[in-house]
Amino acid sequence: MTDATIRPATPADVPRVKAVTDAAYHHYIERIGVVPGPMEADHGANVAAGLVFVTGEPVVGVLVLVAHTDHLWVDSVAVHPDAQGTGTGRRLLAFVETHARSLGLPEVRLLTNAKMWENQSMYARYGYERVERRVEGEYDRVHYRKRLPA
Repeated sequence: MTDATIRPATPADVPRVKAVTDAAYHHYIERIGVVPGPMEADHGANVAAGLVFVTGEPVVGVLVLVAHTDHLWVDSVAVHPDAQGTGTGRRLLAFVETHARSLGLPEVRLLTNAKMWENQSMYARYGYERVERRVEGEYDRVHYRKRLPA
């Protein structure tokens, strides 16, 4: 990857946003027994709404972020398998915190499937606190938050 910039996605990025998301989450289908939620998202609508940020040329990392009054919700973090181990995920998570602070939000929240063990250990390494585990329909989810220093 030659470009480390994280920028808002444009309509031209939508096919690559979908491709990166599908590639990042596809291997979980067999493990969790259901298609992960980010794979079923309306990527075009999310880009049009300004919720998607990307990195790489071509795009190898995708964030879907939703600002609430008291926190920034991380709806999805996706790194293409070809770019895993390059620091892309770490940079995306650092951007999440910077973006939350720029919006004046004191906390970041996210979730992962209970069977996505590697995500759970990664979020703990980056200072996210496990809040609860909850079954929501077909999904067994672990919710996290990270309070940001003032």
